[in-house]
Amino acid sequence: MTTSEKVQALRLKMNDNHIDAFIVYSADPHMSEYLPVEWQERKWISGFTGSAGFVVFTRDKAGLWTDGRYFVQAAIELEGSGIDLMKMGEESTPAYTDWIIAQLPEGGKVAVNAIATSHASWEELQQKLTPHDIEVVDMPLLQEVWTNRNDGAVKNPVFVHPVERAGKAVTEKLAAIREKMAEQGADVHVISSLDDVAWTLNLRGSDVEANPVFLGYIVLSMDNAVLFVDGEKLTADAEEQLKDAEISVLPYEEFYAYLARYEDQKILVSPNNNQSIFETLKDKNTFIKAPVPGNLMKAQKNEAELAGFRTVMERDGVAMVNFLYWLKHQAGKEPMTEYSIGQKLRGFRAAQQNFVGESFGSIVGYKDNGAIMHYSAPEEGSKEVTNEATILIDSGGQYLEGTTDITRTLALGDASDEFKENYTLVLQGMIRLSMVKFPKGTRGVQLDAFARMPLWLRGRDYNHGTGHGVGSFMNVHEGPQNIRKDMNPQELLPGMVVSNEPGFYLDYEYGIRLENLIAVKEAEKTNFGQFYEFETLTFCPFSTDLIVRDLLLPEEIDWLNHYHALCEEKLGKHLEGDVKAWFLEQTKAI
Repeated sequence: MTTSEKVQALRLKMNDNHIDAFIVYSADPHMSEYLPVEWQERKWISGFTGSAGFVVFTRDKAGLWTDGRYFVQAAIELEGSGIDLMKMGEESTPAYTDWIIAQLPEGGKVAVNAIATSHASWEELQQKLTPHDIEVVDMPLLQEVWTNRNDGAVKNPVFVHPVERAGKAVTEKLAAIREKMAEQGADVHVISSLDDVAWTLNLRGSDVEANPVFLGYIVLSMDNAVLFVDGEKLTADAEEQLKDAEISVLPYEEFYAYLARYEDQKILVSPNNNQSIFETLKDKNTFIKAPVPGNLMKAQKNEAELAGFRTVMERDGVAMVNFLYWLKHQAGKEPMTEYSIGQKLRGFRAAQQNFVGESFGSIVGYKDNGAIMHYSAPEEGSKEVTNEATILIDSGGQYLEGTTDITRTLALGDASDEFKENYTLVLQGMIRLSMVKFPKGTRGVQLDAFARMPLWLRGRDYNHGTGHGVGSFMNVHEGPQNIRKDMNPQELLPGMVVSNEPGFYLDYEYGIRLENLIAVKEAEKTNFGQFYEFETLTFCPFSTDLIVRDLLLPEEIDWLNHYHALCEEKLGKHLEGDVKAWFLEQTKAI
């Protein structure tokens, strides 16, 4: 079916059920960012493949809302679909609720699939639409349109993430969560986000591409814990670990029936739980709406987890150096495309110890495709790469000990003076954020400007966040912390790992992004309180041939030279021959 045919089929179902608007969020029952194939509803109905965005259909119009990372990509993928691109954050773009109100008459009806809609989104819809006599209902219409969504489903094993790498036993984690439950007066806690489920139980899986998680829910009370999962997926070691931690196992499909048994309980739920959970519990119980306690615990990496990061960063750095050497020396000499380059990079990582898979699909953007922030090169028809112009490569690996995410931009041929200037400004922003010290209580939004200032001073900017949390052999995007313009009340705390990735993009010309992972750690304590700083975890040289040295301050040059000396110390012992000789040239002081 074409996009137009899918939309037509959906509108027929809307008409049959007297639905005036239907919203397709980018979500599954666990509110995941990266979705199992059978829950990629927005991608299926619209053709837009980005990780963020949602689409609203009325009887005769449709709009897709997404953020600045995807404006170029979405415009290309939506072409000819009849779906209008709504650029979130731009003054001319209405909020989707306002757009719905403008399109629908009073007495209209808006439908969503409650199991794939967060409670927060459901409440927002009701608060905005109810005053206009527009009703919000649960009606999963796409189930009747996308009928082959479960074709080819497989059972991926759920296996143990050992305590030596996790740093804390399952029983310790459950005790810490129950302590937070008691503080909030909760009798029962529902954990539905897949990374929180996996972290709590020291288990990993592969039900979601590039994310080592599995489909499951946890229902936790003060004296009982139940995991809802397909039991056939559990390895013998996983079954034993759950038994030792006194965790019962019930089939995944029995979760909602189990919830329906609760009466007169104070239930701790996250506003990010799906609406079906709230619908099942709301008539007979009281809600305590608060973030999942384990989410913040997961974000603050313990020493075992940080040691894992440091270990895999050396392996990943070696893979990256081998890859960059190959690319610089083979581009123009052998046939290659953006897609084949991504596959080649995966091969260099796969040669490293305990490599499990990529942490996300590699972003390989050559020339103008580098300006598409989350570009995904198709296997068929991706751009041919030669020894000219510039290329942006954002990639990462999942290893048993940790997760990596790194971006480097390089020139395969001559780069313009303008490109070199913008490259240097992006690097300068990364360095400034790497060097910053900040007092306890600082939020990411307060540090974001350090990375943007070199660009801002010249009237330039980038339309994405500067930093996201990163999991420990877990999801590459992790909360609750981040570094971006948006207000986020979560302060940065020791042990948190975040990315540091400023960029610059000229649509239809080129893109620049540079990214390291950094960890929050304690610095000195002064009369003004405890200060924190960042430890840089990633080791891989930058393209010194693109740096305009005169733009950098002396202390920034010192930081870069020290960083490259550390790269030499960490990676040089694992390299040899021509690769090592080239690498040593890249790490020379400027």
